[in-house]
Amino acid sequence: MAKNRFKEAQAKREGGGFVPLPFVVIRSYSFTLLSAHAVKLLNDLLAQYRGNNNGDLSAAWTLMQPRGWKSKDTLNKALKELLAREWLEVTRQGGRHKATLYGLTFYAIDDCKGKLDVRATSSPRGTWKGNEPLPPMPKLKVVPRLTG
Repeated sequence: MAKNRFKEAQAKREGGGFVPLPFVVIRSYSFTLLSAHAVKLLNDLLAQYRGNNNGDLSAAWTLMQPRGWKSKDTLNKALKELLAREWLEVTRQGGRHKATLYGLTFYAIDDCKGKLDVRATSSPRGTWKGNEPLPPMPKLKVVPRLTG
């Protein structure tokens, strides 16, 4: 009799949906450079992500205040940090009666029914990796030259 791994996995966690956050992201050097407020904002934006709406994420004060944000200034600093370090990209510039929308750069931008100013992508931009140091160069064995 075959096991149903999906049912087993479902029984081991809390109900509801979840957001896959790749190990390559959370184990990265760039992630460790983020401030605590930037990480919280990243998590709050991930809470809006449904698997098919990357690019339709909002950091509007009216949405963030119920999630525990106490200061607009702190929220704006965290947002600017995520944008400067390219963890987020603006997918629609806000204006009068329109919120600015964002996409996470470690997921592909989804087609959000014409709401966005940018096109959907088939792969993640990965610009958050821009701060990653290059991997160390392997040490080469020095072979002495034979003379004679």
